[in-house]
Amino acid sequence: MPEPLAFPVLGKVPGQERAIAFLRQAASRPHHAYLLAGPEGGGKSLAARAFAAALLCSRGGCGECRDCRLALEDRHPNEAVVEPEGRDIHVDTVRSEVRHPAYRTAPEPGRKVFVIREADRLNPAAADVLLKVLEEPPADAVLLLLSARPHELPETVVSRCHVVSFAPLSEAFVVDTLVREGADPQRATLAARLAGGNLGRARRLAMDEDGLSFRQVAAEALEVSRRDPSGALEAADLVLRAAERYRKDLGERQKEDLAPFLDARGRAEEAYRGAIRRLEERHKRQVRRAERDYLDRALLAISAILRDRVATSVGATGDLLMNPDLEPGSAPLPETAIRISAVEEARAALAEDLNLNPRLVLERVFLRLGAPR
Repeated sequence: MPEPLAFPVLGKVPGQERAIAFLRQAASRPHHAYLLAGPEGGGKSLAARAFAAALLCSRGGCGECRDCRLALEDRHPNEAVVEPEGRDIHVDTVRSEVRHPAYRTAPEPGRKVFVIREADRLNPAAADVLLKVLEEPPADAVLLLLSARPHELPETVVSRCHVVSFAPLSEAFVVDTLVREGADPQRATLAARLAGGNLGRARRLAMDEDGLSFRQVAAEALEVSRRDPSGALEAADLVLRAAERYRKDLGERQKEDLAPFLDARGRAEEAYRGAIRRLEERHKRQVRRAERDYLDRALLAISAILRDRVATSVGATGDLLMNPDLEPGSAPLPETAIRISAVEEARAALAEDLNLNPRLVLERVFLRLGAPR
């Protein structure tokens, strides 16, 4: 049994020394359930991946072996990851992805780990099913619940978890971390601001070659929408085409996730059929969400550009702007405030109602953005 100060994979989580010290101790003799609670972007997802690797690795959470690599990529066959589909996490998802596999033999020797992201989105029926697992946990299973709003979880669920608190990360810390990891300082600053201090999101923006492409699309669409009503329709089409490219690229990347569990002929190995099915179901949910996720990023980028117009109208410069590398333009403050409200209404509509036609929502918001006041 490794010493409590082992598990080097947990050292990959920056800025959360107290939480990681707790998880280092816990990894030696884990409780059956943990609630990782704290603001968005504080490192909960990264910590959950590292803790899962520590639990699944036979070499004390080395961070380098096959078990660690797969766990850090959410692809280990003994691990299941549950995320919201739309607004909620549904009962059928918890039943098929957590309750049933929790009491079955794992595909590979060792523990089983179940990660539930945005756990506060469990609907009441799903929370009841999860509670049954927490009340009678299998000896070889560990559940990790993540939430930025732990107060919205049922008390019966929270009381059966060890709560691990994560502190918010400052913009300066996020920038310093990205620069140490090799990001250009200016891009690191921009990424940290656009990500609102969310380290994981900022890392993708700063490190991925196309990480900021959504902002370019958003800025172009905003400019096009100002021409006339036909420009507003063209702007909506521009954003939707970019969202479709993003969805297709995601689908192609996900095929690579299944490769470690297929034989030489590309067929599923018998021991991994359950793990592959869970990965495929998760992929389907991610692809279904992909368009809405991209649209939300684009609308959020438009909101940030408009917010910079408000800031410059009252004399703000440089460090107070979300997009210091862009010329925000000028417009009367009341007019810009109304346009920001229109963008936020569109974001809320797309998040709340999965049956809404995204094209109609975008066309409406761009018509409002382009309309003279």
